[in-house]
Amino acid sequence: MTMYTASSHASPATTLPREYVHKAAHSEVLLTGWHRDSVDAYTVTAQWPRTHGFYRPARQLHDPMLFVETVRQTIPLLSHVAYDVPLGHHLIWEHFSFSLAPESMRSSTAPAEPVLHVSCTEIERRRGNLAAMTLQVRAERDGQHLGTAVARFTSHSPAIYRRLRGAYGDLQQALDSARPPAPGVMAHQVGRRLHEDVVLAPTRENGRWQLRVDTQHPSLFDHPVDHAPGMLLLEAARQAAHATRSPRPVTAIAMRTRFHRYVELDAPSWIQTSPGSTPDSLSFAVEQDDAVCFSGEVTVSACAVTPQLGLIPTQRVSSPGLTRRDLVSGL
Repeated sequence: MTMYTASSHASPATTLPREYVHKAAHSEVLLTGWHRDSVDAYTVTAQWPRTHGFYRPARQLHDPMLFVETVRQTIPLLSHVAYDVPLGHHLIWEHFSFSLAPESMRSSTAPAEPVLHVSCTEIERRRGNLAAMTLQVRAERDGQHLGTAVARFTSHSPAIYRRLRGAYGDLQQALDSARPPAPGVMAHQVGRRLHEDVVLAPTRENGRWQLRVDTQHPSLFDHPVDHAPGMLLLEAARQAAHATRSPRPVTAIAMRTRFHRYVELDAPSWIQTSPGSTPDSLSFAVEQDDAVCFSGEVTVSACAVTPQLGLIPTQRVSSPGLTRRDLVSGL
């Protein structure tokens, strides 16, 4: 695959090459530039549109998953341009956490331009090549604190990835064997406007849903992959929190997660919620074939009405970082 030569200083008016953030559509690219501050420390700039095809604003707030996607795009960007990971290598999540300052997530009549300050730590190399790394992210918007995130991932060549995936490494076979998405819950129950953006299907048990994995979704499956993407799993956790709190309006302000194993396309998978460590949090686990694939805790904030700003979160909660290294989901 052709490597691109990227400038370390890109104009804020343009986005970076889509290959660097593992996207097929230019419209999905959120990052606009980057530069190195010091050894293993970088600044990454982004632009959030006033609205997005999938991560749409609600209640005068940008979608918190837009922040998550911005951090996700930073992982392949820095891997390729700063650590010489070839295009075509597979970057696999081990754990991810984030915490947001809701007051900085307000949408306006102009695009938002967050700035991410990134420290790369726990760097592992194998035969001189990047094998694993942790990103510590501190983000700001207009000089105000926006949020933090911690992401741990591994990097694998195509040959190693195929060996890890075994029979599931055949992309076309995986897509051909994918189950059709089950009928979803009502969109408003999970904080969504459109039925096609719902990733949960109802079951007969309270607090339990089947995952709707639509391999034709233009954002979650922007390009073909052989398993349920990490962003789909994170979206499922967020929607499960909304469904659990429904009809009470909430927004997700923090999450800490671990990726244990791939969620395959050829078998049903399920997400279950339970009380979390605080009154405002929920624990969750995604299972497939009686094995936990993805787990964690999501913290939500209730929304209160204010005359000037509409519905905004009433509190902010920090999410602790994670240290355990687990397996896995693609970026």
